[in-house]
Amino acid sequence: MFVGCEGTVSEVQYLRILNHDQTAVLVKPMRRKNDGAPKRLLADMRRWLREEQPRANDQAWLVVDTDSWPEEHLHALHQWTAENASHHLAVSNPAFELWLLLHFEDGHGIATPAECRRRLERHLPGYDKSVNARAFPRERVAAACERARVRDTPACCDWPRNPPGTTVYRLVDAVMAEPTTSPTK
Repeated sequence: MFVGCEGTVSEVQYLRILNHDQTAVLVKPMRRKNDGAPKRLLADMRRWLREEQPRANDQAWLVVDTDSWPEEHLHALHQWTAENASHHLAVSNPAFELWLLLHFEDGHGIATPAECRRRLERHLPGYDKSVNARAFPRERVAAACERARVRDTPACCDWPRNPPGTTVYRLVDAVMAEPTTSPTK
C-alpha cells in the first residue's frame, strides 16, 4: 500500500505501526513547507506512483483533513479515486486527531481541530503530534474502526462533510484485511 499523507508526523507514525507480515504500508508525507494543498499532494502521489510502478494488487491512498481546505480541493482528490479502482481517499473532518481520539472514545461534540487535540490529550497527556505505538494496540484500532464505521452510516461516497467524521477506518480495514506481498523498495 502506498499512502501519501498531508501531515508529516501523526499520520506517518500511526500508519507505520499498521505494518504486518502480509501487508507493507509505505507511507510518505507529501507536505512541503507551507505548500500542503491537496492538489499538491495529488501531484506528489502521481509522481510517486510513476516512480514506484505499483503492482496490480497494490493500493494507493491519500490521507487528508478537511480543516484547512476548500471543498473544491477535496473534490479533486475524490476525482482521482474515480480514475482507478486501486486509488482511495481517507479524510478526517476536522483533523486526523479525530481518528486517534476514536481509539479511546466516540468523539461526540467535536467540531474543530483544537477540540480534537484537547480531548485527545485527556487520553494521551502531553500529546504533541507524536504517536506511540503502545498507545494503539490492535484492540483499540479495532474499536476505532467500529466507532468510525458507526459514524459513517450511511457510508459517505466521498468524504465526511460534517464533523466529527473520518474515513480513515477504510484504510485501516484494508491494511488489516488485505494479504498482499510487500512492494519492492
